[in-house]
Amino acid sequence: MLTSSAMFQSEYDRDSELKAFDDSKSGVKGLVDDGVTKIPRIFIHPKSNLPAESDLDGVDNKGTLLAQIIDQVRDACENWGFFQVVNHGIPTSVLEEMMDGIRGFHEQDTEVKKQFYVRESKRKVSFVSNFELFHAPAATWKDTLACAMAPNPPDPQESPAVCRDIVVQYMKKGLGYTLFELLSEALGLDANHMKDMECAEGIFLLGHYYPVCPEPELTLGARKHTDTSFLSVLVQDQVGGLQVLHENQWIDVAPIPGAIVINVGDLLQVITNDRFKSIEHISVASAFGTSLLRSSRLYGPIKELLTEENPPKYKEATLQDRVAHLKGKRV
Repeated sequence: MLTSSAMFQSEYDRDSELKAFDDSKSGVKGLVDDGVTKIPRIFIHPKSNLPAESDLDGVDNKGTLLAQIIDQVRDACENWGFFQVVNHGIPTSVLEEMMDGIRGFHEQDTEVKKQFYVRESKRKVSFVSNFELFHAPAATWKDTLACAMAPNPPDPQESPAVCRDIVVQYMKKGLGYTLFELLSEALGLDANHMKDMECAEGIFLLGHYYPVCPEPELTLGARKHTDTSFLSVLVQDQVGGLQVLHENQWIDVAPIPGAIVINVGDLLQVITNDRFKSIEHISVASAFGTSLLRSSRLYGPIKELLTEENPPKYKEATLQDRVAHLKGKRV
């Protein structure tokens, strides 16, 4: 059992503290359940309006309304790297059940969760606290249920019973394909261009959980980062907490009931040759197109976007190599 007294020895042994936390297999929620009043030192970080909103109602309309949506998406991706969407076709009840299911997993008995806890694994479904626990300068106050949903989804029996059905129902909605059609058209390309590049084929679902923290001024739910994906789709609860960096200022992304937050990932910035921006943010969920899609296909700037005045800024590489490079730069 990991206790706060064990975590605060007179001589700080970071490696032992990290190992003790990981060996507990209880995550941050376990610390809260143990009644810690001061956060362990591994979680302490050094001191160091709102993005655009797009209404997707009318996305099937091939006239003026669709053109307006495409313009909004283009402006958001070029200037913010983030936008919120409403009328996206996923019922609010499904979003709420999805959040309840993820919350239910994290708040269930610790012994049940431990069955899924693993740090290095090829499992399609896993529970972990801090993916980069042993490499990051400070841990974050967050636990995560991770599910590799595509191209090869897990067997239903591999998924936690408490959220199994709603995860399957949520994934059937297919919002990612609609988003990639809009992004393609926003670049002046055929609507199927990014789908044909298989940008939406690898889907990784992350169910983050941020327990109440006794000293929130000392730590973060997620440190400053960009996402190593093509696109991230975030379902925020009403607590919020997401902030994006815009013109050197941190902007709160206030939750909108029924809305979904979309953000440009590093891979989308690469294939658009920096036209769409992957922006740093603090605190995110399901991502499209990372190393899950094992392929020899090379990804670089889309050739139709290149000119003599806009030459390629990135070399072609496989997704695995590109993601490994991006993660190496971040750690």
